[in-house]
Formats: sequence, C-alpha cells, structure tokens
Amino acid sequence: MTPSIPSAGPAEDLPDDLADATATALLAAYRARTVSPTEVLDAVRARMAACEPAVHALWVVDDEGAGAAARASADRWAEGAPAGDLDGIPITLKENIPTAGTAVPGGTAATELVPATEDGPPAARVREAGAVLLGKTTMPDWGMASSGLSSFHDLARNPWNLDWNPGGSSAGAAAAAAAGYGPLHLGSDIGGSVRLPAGWTATVALKPSWGRVPIDPPYWGRVVGPMTRTVADAALLLDVVARPDPADRDHLSLPPTTGTFVPTDLDVAGMRVALHRDAGAGMPVDPQVDAVVVAVAEAMAAAGAEVTEIDPFLDGEQLAGLDLFWRARGWADYSALDADARDRVLPYIVDWVRGGADVDPVALMAATQQQLAVGAATLAATTAFDLVVSPVSPVATFPATWPGPTNDVATAMHHIGFTVPYNFSHQPALAVQAGWTDDGRPIGVQLAGRRFDDRGVLAAGAWWERHRPDDVTPDWPTPVVRDLVRATRTTSDHHGEQPPPPPA
Repeated sequence: MTPSIPSAGPAEDLPDDLADATATALLAAYRARTVSPTEVLDAVRARMAACEPAVHALWVVDDEGAGAAARASADRWAEGAPAGDLDGIPITLKENIPTAGTAVPGGTAATELVPATEDGPPAARVREAGAVLLGKTTMPDWGMASSGLSSFHDLARNPWNLDWNPGGSSAGAAAAAAAGYGPLHLGSDIGGSVRLPAGWTATVALKPSWGRVPIDPPYWGRVVGPMTRTVADAALLLDVVARPDPADRDHLSLPPTTGTFVPTDLDVAGMRVALHRDAGAGMPVDPQVDAVVVAVAEAMAAAGAEVTEIDPFLDGEQLAGLDLFWRARGWADYSALDADARDRVLPYIVDWVRGGADVDPVALMAATQQQLAVGAATLAATTAFDLVVSPVSPVATFPATWPGPTNDVATAMHHIGFTVPYNFSHQPALAVQAGWTDDGRPIGVQLAGRRFDDRGVLAAGAWWERHRPDDVTPDWPTPVVRDLVRATRTTSDHHGEQPPPPPA
C-alpha cells in the first residue's frame, strides 16, 4: 500500500523536546529529513525514564523492539520509501489490545499470564503502517473502573497533578498521552473509557462509530479509539486502524471507508447543534463544568450555528440496567475463577460484581434490553442535529486512589450519563479540552455526531481547537512533567550519565 502521509507544519515548528511533538509535525520533519525516528525515540525514552517512576502509565516496555523499529524506519525515510502512514511515529497500546508474545491481564492480578499468539487487528494495522510500538499501557480490573487503580498494575496518576486520577479504564493511555510518551495512543471504550480519561487529562480521544475499527473479539458497544493531544493526530491514527482486517476477525465491523478522516476546515455556520446539559441520570453536573460546555456552544452560535438546548434522554432505569448487566457479566467471570484467583481481584471490583450475583433471569433480560433502549433514546433525541455538545463527565477529576468519581460502589456508573449513550447508539463522540476548574483541573467537552459521521465529529473538534481561547489550550509539557524532567536532568548531570529506560 502506498502511504498517503498528509502534509504538516514545517519542521521548525517542532517543540524543543521531541517527546512533545505531534505525529503530523514529525511526519513533515521525517519527510524533510530534519529529524530522524531514532532521535524521536531517544527523546521519548528520556521522557519515559523521567516520568514513569511517578506516573505509572506503562506495563510492558519493548525497548529492544522499539529501537529496532525506529532504526528500520530511519533507513526507509533516508531512502524516501516510508512503509506506511505512521512510519517512525511512537505509539502505545492499551494492554487489552493483544500483541503477539505479550499476555493480556485485563488489569487484574487474577488473570493467568499467557502470551497472546498474534496481534489483534488494531496492533497489526499500526505495525503495518510503520509505527514504533513502545509498549502497553495500564487499565483497572476488567476495565470496569474509571480510574488508574488496579490489582495488577501500579497506580497510574495524572500528569497534571500526581494526586489526581487520570481516569479510566484507558488510564495508562491517557497518562502516557499527557506525559508525552510519544504522540499516539490507543485505548478502548465501552461506556466512556477513552473519553472520560481524555476529559480529565486535557487530551483528545475519539470513540469511533461502533464497528469502525475492527477488533477481536467484537462486543456490544465496545470500540478501540485514538488517544492523542490533537484532533489531527487522532484522525491520522483512525485512518490506519479503521482499515479492514485481512483475517476478517470482526464480523460486526463496518464496510471500509474511502478517503481520509483527517479533517478539513469546517464552517459551523448553519449547522444544527444540540446543547445537552443534563444527562437525566447519575451525578449532577458541576457548575464549573456546565459553564465550560455552555461556552463552547456559545462560540459555535457566535460563528453562525443554530444551537438548541435539548432535554435529558437517559433515565435512571436505563443506567441501572446497564450497570446490572455489567455486574452480572463480571460476576460470571469472577465466579469462574478459583479461590486463589478470586482473592487477587481488586476488592472494590469484587464488591461491585456481587451486585450481579444470582440475578433473576427476568431481571437480567430486562437489564440486557436497556442497551437497546439507551441506543433508541439517544438516536431519537439527537437525530435532528448535526452535532451534540455536552460534558464528557459531570465532574472534573478526583483523587488518584479512588476507583471512580463517587468513590462508592453503589453509584459506580453514575458519572457515565453523557458518554455511555453513544456506545449503544453507535454514534461517534469526541472528547477535547475546553476549560479548567478554579484549582486547575482539566474540563473536556464531548462532541457527538450522527451515526457513522466520524469525519464530521473530527472536523468539529478541529474547529474548536482553532477557535478556543488561548488560556484553554493545554501548554505541553505539564508543570509536573517539566519538574520531573528537570530533576532527572539534574541527577544525570550530577552523575555524568543518562538515566536508564523504564523497566521492561
């Protein structure tokens, strides 16, 4: 396949530290031969070495494999023959995306560590495109907590403040993106698991249309999506992972698309935009979050969009049904473990899945049907609009040691009222940074589009990036990362050597 690498900004626009460069800027620099993939990998290695002892975003680091991939990429670029659209770009994958030779613990110490026999479809596509796979990022037990808390992995922390939670379940991916472990990361999302952590770390995440990215095995509502610092990078990564899987392992995947997802300039004038301020169930929206979301809608209105506030369309019965279904599924997995393995599951998750024990079959069927009810209600409420503007989460981030925003197993899913509807309506939804709380916590806005209109959602996100106030735009690296890098450089200068890479 001939690479269709997009043009990007000039190489002189690269940041001082290449670990903070976007993928689009790196590709332009590779093309101009002003920067080499090996130089970029060295910068990312140094960033990981400085930050990982505090951030804990990574589980497996393939330093040898990444080095070999970067050297091979450098040779290809020197010959003017890149292998694909991501050639030489560092990337991490969430640990539940299989890669050959690496176990898939699913965030829990209860899992037997058996290496995967082959790459899953997203991993295979990024390797084919020439990306440099750095390693695998962390997640909570079975992906059923919005947190970096896990019985297997070290506690992942938020690079904006190490006392804050990066969110989850794609916790390590969001932390890696915010810390500057390269520009590209892949997470998974069944109720908000890429969007929630992006909203809490000032990064970007796309939940694609269901079936847009082939996965193995497919599952109701679950998608794999890009997690980056810019919308353009998210689109670039979607271009690659949305390609068909030659092995056809996802029987629910969508037909392949033509063209690129990389957004062109969007004129919002005349667009029909819904402002969604009340989820209808779960936690109330924090006034600071609400003000940020309203400001985004007002900016679109000022640019000529027709903005209409819509009523809530999720109700408590629907949210409770989803919660019960997932608890019952978790109880089935937990019950299949032997006694020793059960003792290794995170206690919070054990308490949560107990709510799904011995569920009456009629109640379980009713809970299962809520997936269809949520999807139908979401489409009915949003189908008249080109775009829906809402909070990602009703609240900003929370203490790093909590399993979720309420820190209460009884209300474990009360923060997903804005995100989960689009998993079951199959609509694309993007999280992008839009503001800050008074104490500096990031606030993301969610932009959801019509079914299958991933291009439109990405274009709307790029519009907001271009028009948002300067004080809303994240300044990378974060102050915490700057301090960690400075401390590492001071230590290495003192000892006359560079710090080692993070452990494999």
